[in-house]
Amino acid sequence: MEQIRLQNYARLIARIGANVQKGEEVWIRADLDQPEFVTMVVEECYKLGAKKVLVNWSYQPLGKIATKYETVAELAKVDSYELAKMKYRVKKLPTMIYIESEDPDGLKGMNQKKSAKAAKRRYPRVKPYIDKMEDKYKWIIAAVPSVKWAKKVFPKLDEAEAVEKLWEAILMTSRANGDGVENWNNHNEFLSKQCKKLNNLHLDYLHYTASNGTDFKVWMIPDAMWIGGGEYLEDKRFFNPNIPSEESFITPMKGRAEGLLVATKPLSYQGNLIENFSIRFKDGKVSEIKAEKGQALLEEMVHMDEGASMLGEVALVPFDSPINNSGVLFFNTLFDENASCHVALGRGFGTSIKDSFKYTLEELKQKGINDSMIHTDFMIGSKDMSIVGYTKDGKKVQIFKNGNWAI
Repeated sequence: MEQIRLQNYARLIARIGANVQKGEEVWIRADLDQPEFVTMVVEECYKLGAKKVLVNWSYQPLGKIATKYETVAELAKVDSYELAKMKYRVKKLPTMIYIESEDPDGLKGMNQKKSAKAAKRRYPRVKPYIDKMEDKYKWIIAAVPSVKWAKKVFPKLDEAEAVEKLWEAILMTSRANGDGVENWNNHNEFLSKQCKKLNNLHLDYLHYTASNGTDFKVWMIPDAMWIGGGEYLEDKRFFNPNIPSEESFITPMKGRAEGLLVATKPLSYQGNLIENFSIRFKDGKVSEIKAEKGQALLEEMVHMDEGASMLGEVALVPFDSPINNSGVLFFNTLFDENASCHVALGRGFGTSIKDSFKYTLEELKQKGINDSMIHTDFMIGSKDMSIVGYTKDGKKVQIFKNGNWAI
């Protein structure tokens, strides 16, 4: 891949994604696959005025080995140095940049029950710090290709060709070709207009139907807002949390959903693929799961805690999105969720509530924001999907028709 294109992408992540400002501290979490590109991102952050940039490297196979040999008690332990690091984050609120490149099947064969058990024990120790940082710092998730990920997406190509082709797909769908800054300014403007249209409808609930069996209703929180593209912190700093992003999303009312959702793309969860699955909701909670591959893992996921069986997000994405039209199945949620409509099980977004910064986290939960240790998106959009909105004053509005925007 040409250096100039990679440098432009690194600049896009630092400037438009993280919107790094002078004097800020930046933390980058990345895998070992693209150190040269991570170096470019670090330099772009410094050019924008960052006072310190810290890179935390991770390597997927190490987690698999640790799960194999360590006890549940050891895996669940939160050491003092980890707590000190979290306390520092709470105090400094560094801007976070997450650069993904993991193998979608990289944790296949790992003892998932053991891993989940440890995670459940560990979470209560770290949750207070997560809650204190909620909606108070800028963050961005982007991606770079690894050899194993590229070979999963393009199995018939040799390694070098597969990586190059995945780079092309990432840059195209991330709107990083040409003037990425201008591309994203225009894209954010479009998403903002769509969200304004949705918010002006004052929707009570949505009804999804499709020929694959999807027949589902989900209710809205009265003062929740649709959000799309970039977001603002309380101090008005702007950032784009996902590159790419095609969604207009909202946090629905906790525990108010009924019917069947049929997934239309595989889900990569905890380094394993879950394929050809459906989830049924009754009284707002998951009541039935069917999966041709990954049934046990999916069941484990929705029982991680009470909130894991309820929705934290519904997102509208046109079927004719750049990602879907690329014809590439990424086996990566960041990209596949932006190919078509999706929902997320687990934790909701407090920022979805109007004037959310006026409320405590507990007050946001009381309004209907779901709380959980997970937030897992899965894709439900299809070519013939219909989404009808019903307003609080009884009007019926066609939101999506044949998989695309009808407003």
